Amino acid sequence: MSKPDRTEKRDGPPKPQSGDSRRGAIAGLIIAAVILGVGLWLARDLTAASKMQDCVMSGRSNCNVIDPAR
Repeated sequence: MSKPDRTEKRDGPPKPQSGDSRRGAIAGLIIAAVILGVGLWLARDLTAASKMQDCVMSGRSNCNVIDPAR
């Protein structure tokens, strides 16, 4: 049995190419921004629908907001 020579230099893990690591990070950032935008839009839309439903369920008939003409 031979023992491994401790004087051998061991290379660490191979270095990733700089373009690939940045590309993945940018893609992740874009995906996160899209998910955040969709979430905010959905929350705003559901809040408006909830307010309309609360108004209708209270028996009022003037629930629609009418913007005045300019």
